[in-house]
Amino acid sequence: MSPEYVRPYVKAQKNDDRDAEAIAEAATRPTMRFVTLKSEDQLDMQTLHRVRDRLVAERTSLMNQIRSVLLERGHIVPQGRARLAAALEELLDGPEPALSTRMAMLVSDMRARWQSLNERIAAFDREFAEAAEQDLHARRLLTIPGVGALNATALVAAVGDAGTFARGRDLAAWLGLVPRQATTGGKPRLLGITKRGSRYLRKLLIQGARSAMPTLRKTDTRLGAWLRGLLARSHPNTAVVALAAKLARIVWALLRHERTYEMSALPA
Repeated sequence: MSPEYVRPYVKAQKNDDRDAEAIAEAATRPTMRFVTLKSEDQLDMQTLHRVRDRLVAERTSLMNQIRSVLLERGHIVPQGRARLAAALEELLDGPEPALSTRMAMLVSDMRARWQSLNERIAAFDREFAEAAEQDLHARRLLTIPGVGALNATALVAAVGDAGTFARGRDLAAWLGLVPRQATTGGKPRLLGITKRGSRYLRKLLIQGARSAMPTLRKTDTRLGAWLRGLLARSHPNTAVVALAAKLARIVWALLRHERTYEMSALPA
């Protein structure tokens, strides 16, 4: 069970006995939601994703530090890995020294560390691609626009049995992609998304939706028509999150009914 569902049953001050009593009482509630235990393969895949995410964060931090070092020496480098790599090649490998000897050695060492991180992240990406090709559920998810090997393997490892969720909206709510409700006096009010659940999975779905939206909005399909109508009346960032929530529902449908995704064309 999620700890936040057990906390309301803790009486007075917190101790081990009252925690055990609260867990036992919460487990008897007919509407209690339980968490499905993960298999060994799912836990291994989730660990690999955590390690890769840490390496990506480390690479971003290193790139920002390289930019700050160059900025202090009067060299402004635009955003982007390709532009930073080109700037470093010009500054370190150019005919004329643009940095002092000690700073050139330091930046060269930081570039070598950056290249090492790129190689380790690429190795993880290849491993995820191979795992997605070997897993039947992941291959089904690869047919969804905006879902790649990284998203597919992470979702299969986290969701597991889609039958745990009664409908697709439950999966979207589990990922924190549905709006928060503040209802009082019979007047419902919808706020921003709840941002509950896994921040990593939510980030992957939103990034996938952002990359797929320019193509999807131009397609002559039901999803494209829905997306064009949404963009006409809301902010693009709101549309991206809404598309991510719809992708989560599609993920549930494919895993639950064991089907592949097929775009339905608009009726003539």
